[in-house]
Amino acid sequence: MASSEVNNKQVILKDYITGMPKASHMSLKSTKLPLQLKDGSQDVLAKNLYLSCDPYMRGCMRNFPSYFTPIFTPGLVINGYGVAKVVISNHPDFKEDDLVMGITGWEEYSIIPGGNQLQKIKYTDMPLSYYLGILGMPGLTAYVGFYDLTSPKAGEKVFISAASGAVGQIVGQFAKMHGCYVVGSAGSKDKVLSERD
Repeated sequence: MASSEVNNKQVILKDYITGMPKASHMSLKSTKLPLQLKDGSQDVLAKNLYLSCDPYMRGCMRNFPSYFTPIFTPGLVINGYGVAKVVISNHPDFKEDDLVMGITGWEEYSIIPGGNQLQKIKYTDMPLSYYLGILGMPGLTAYVGFYDLTSPKAGEKVFISAASGAVGQIVGQFAKMHGCYVVGSAGSKDKVLSERD
């Protein structure tokens, strides 16, 4: 990149929430980000290409300890799973233009300290957004839950709660492909109808 800094749009959590998140709980902020990393660090600066909005994030917006990931801090960037392209790297496992997936900020560019939780994307012959779904956390959760933890046999009945969710809909497909009789529940009539199609 020719410029020594970039404009970086960020989604900021204004304050902890109660109830359902709304746009008013967040703000859009534009900052300048220098295109450099601390000497001696193993940090990675990446341009985010896709960001995921997952159900667990709602819990991170409350002032209540999360079982899965640290709660978000009001006034700072929201973070979550993302697919990004490395711009600058001090980490030996990542180089410029590598495609990666992992925890990033809800912003155009993220500095990932120590390359923490980043994985290099090796296969790019499919849409990169799949790495946030079937090839990401929801897909891995569904795969391990279905094949490693339950291992139903063809013809058996499989019940899936939250069958219209990110993980549930994938488990439903695995079960059908495996020859199981699938029954699912969802939170509304519209969700049930969408899963029956």
